[in-house]
Amino acid sequence: MLLACSNEHSSKVETSPKSATEQIDSAKTSTTKDTTTVRKNSAVAMVSKPIVFDTTKKYIYLTFDDGPQNGTQICVNICKELGTKATFFMVGEHACSPKTNHLVDTIRGAYPFFLLANHSYSHAKGQYHKFYNHPQSAAEDFYATQQKLHVPFPIIRLPGNSAWVRKGEIKASGLVKPVCKLLDSAGYNVIGWDAEWEFTRDKHCFPRQSVSKMLATVAKNFENNDMHTKNHLVILTHDRMFQHQPYSDSLYNFIKALKQNPNYVFETVDHYPGLK
Repeated sequence: MLLACSNEHSSKVETSPKSATEQIDSAKTSTTKDTTTVRKNSAVAMVSKPIVFDTTKKYIYLTFDDGPQNGTQICVNICKELGTKATFFMVGEHACSPKTNHLVDTIRGAYPFFLLANHSYSHAKGQYHKFYNHPQSAAEDFYATQQKLHVPFPIIRLPGNSAWVRKGEIKASGLVKPVCKLLDSAGYNVIGWDAEWEFTRDKHCFPRQSVSKMLATVAKNFENNDMHTKNHLVILTHDRMFQHQPYSDSLYNFIKALKQNPNYVFETVDHYPGLK
């Protein structure tokens, strides 16, 4: 059973958010490697109830990275309309206004339908090698988001790198393994991905693959068991990909087509097998 953080959560919107440096300095003084302390300094009391996996089914974990940002609300609305569970890996620095703070609160409060998870405070400022070459400060960057966003469970996705930390397992490249070890000792899980819906790295952020291509990718991954855990497929997308038409329709049509397959089940990543 995955336990959430134990201290009370205040839903008061921050009108003057702390700087990244202030958030991280706060985390340095209030967070240790001890699992209990990490959970105490995070937030709202929740319990991820264990589920019994149906061995005849294939599980899909739809994840959205980098929110709250343009496109996040659209993704929320589409998933709600289609009755689809999803996980939002959010960046602490992006929650910088009453609107974005409210969106974070909304997603956190929608559990177990939606899951709020940790995607760092600064997103490494896009300087991944510099970020990961200082593992202690990188770990503190994650602790800052856990505290600021009141992330309910110790579940992280690394920015710019797919790694896995679960009970008794660390699978990571040499670059990120040191911070993964620190996060593991602090009681965190780290979730990577198996399939990515890529996007153009420009101001438009349009999805690169068509809906049909993504559907074929999902089917092929399951057929070839091309995933970290058999029959459990983690899909990476980014909120901003779907902020404009016709691409919001692409997300809608992708999810709708997947849900028409009776063998597919959507879940949030707190139910991914083998987590602490």
